[in-house]
Amino acid sequence: MPELPEVEVVRRSLKKIILNKEIVNVELLHKNILNDNYEEFKKALIGYQFEDVLRFGKYLVFVLNNDYVLISHLRMEGKYRVVGNKPYSKHEHLIYTFKNGETLRYDDTRKFGRIDLRLKSNYLKTKPLNQLGAEPNDLDIDVFYNKLQKTKRPIKVSLLDQTIIAGLGNIYVDEVLFLSKILPTRISNEVTYDEAKAIKRNAIMTLEKATKLGGTTIHTFSATDIDGLFQNELLVHTKKGHPCIVCGNLIIKTKVSGRGTYICEHCQK
Repeated sequence: MPELPEVEVVRRSLKKIILNKEIVNVELLHKNILNDNYEEFKKALIGYQFEDVLRFGKYLVFVLNNDYVLISHLRMEGKYRVVGNKPYSKHEHLIYTFKNGETLRYDDTRKFGRIDLRLKSNYLKTKPLNQLGAEPNDLDIDVFYNKLQKTKRPIKVSLLDQTIIAGLGNIYVDEVLFLSKILPTRISNEVTYDEAKAIKRNAIMTLEKATKLGGTTIHTFSATDIDGLFQNELLVHTKKGHPCIVCGNLIIKTKVSGRGTYICEHCQK
């Protein structure tokens, strides 16, 4: 599943190739991808251009040169590709055609991704973006710690909650908790203030490194067909049966609230 680094790589890649190109057609090939009326959606796009691509947590925001933005969540396997005049694949569900003949295609094998049309004037004050917590770089440690103190969920579940901290998914939560020496099954309100600071510090470090390396390519993720390299830097995630780089004990795989989770039982407490 694309997490903050992967979505940031997509954003940077798209900004280089789709801005300031007039949209002359929009084709919707799977209606559930779009949360809005298709005819109104087309009317908001055709004849206009994307003037910027922003990111909030795991959401992409396509800014049009009119009164609208598009909010896109890639979910499990969503991808964007820019291609020329080629036949559509069976997993390409939304096609934007530019005046120069290029197409921006939203590809999603599982069809879980969603796209919303919002007014530029208030999109940050409406769902889904108004529900996001701060990203690690912007996280107020006192606010974060107080949120953890109010829940008895496992700490991994809290870190996956985008209203508490935005941008972390299953892969990076495993990595951050390993670096912070915290078991993912620990109850959130048992995490100390110093441990909360360690989570913030390690989240910033991990996400920055992953973004620099182009994200993590596991299974089918790609950013406009650019593969990331951070999977080569993973310390625990996917490392079941490998020796821990710190203590040498074997990494185990378990489940926390149904999510595959990798830990070192010796280093994480």
